[in-house]
Amino acid sequence: MKVLGIIPARGGSKGVPRKNIRLLCEKPLIAYTIESALNASRLTRTILSTEDEEIAEVGMSCGVDVPFLRPKELAEDFSPTLPVVLQALETLEHAGEQYDAVCLLQPTNPLRRSSDIDSCIELLERTGADSVISILPVPAEYNPKWVYWKSEDGTLGLATGDNEPTSRRQDLPPAFHREGSVYVTRTEVVRDQQSLYGKNILGYEISPEFSSNIDTLNDWQEVEARISRKNGGSVKLSGVFSS
Repeated sequence: MKVLGIIPARGGSKGVPRKNIRLLCEKPLIAYTIESALNASRLTRTILSTEDEEIAEVGMSCGVDVPFLRPKELAEDFSPTLPVVLQALETLEHAGEQYDAVCLLQPTNPLRRSSDIDSCIELLERTGADSVISILPVPAEYNPKWVYWKSEDGTLGLATGDNEPTSRRQDLPPAFHREGSVYVTRTEVVRDQQSLYGKNILGYEISPEFSSNIDTLNDWQEVEARISRKNGGSVKLSGVFSS
């Protein structure tokens, strides 16, 4: 199975300005995802998709391919991910490259392991699923069997549509949420269904130890501290953020 890895990294981050190339424990944030992708044995090729020339230069210095600059209209604050993936596939197809699946790797998880990328791809290939996404368990208090929607008139209804909630925690069915580190989708599903998920979705459970999502400065500082502890406190922390 030929799999294209895509690392999307636009320049206009709001929560943490210039997040993708900001130094996290002495390395640009995107370097962590680039390293995990390049060390994954099941990725045929990995590219960086960005509209930003500085990010492209940093990516290339980390060893990843940047075969094109993404159109700026695909790098706005509310630009969806699907058109970014389609644009990458179409551009490479015009250059004569065909892929069976695409693996989306968001730079916001610097703790991601290469082995988890490979395991998701292997699961997709072995089962014939439309897609495989990384997941984490939902805490019991957020299980859909215990979660209520609030209607406009203030009345509550269970998210599952059941009349009553499950009474005991032990009886709750397993529930999971999208973790965000790895998405692997068959190319035909991306194109024909215009979806990164498809209809037959499988989950690959990530260890919380290797999961993170940097969206705010607080997230950044938490992950920075985790990496520092993992390295015995031997890495420099940024301390002060600037724009």
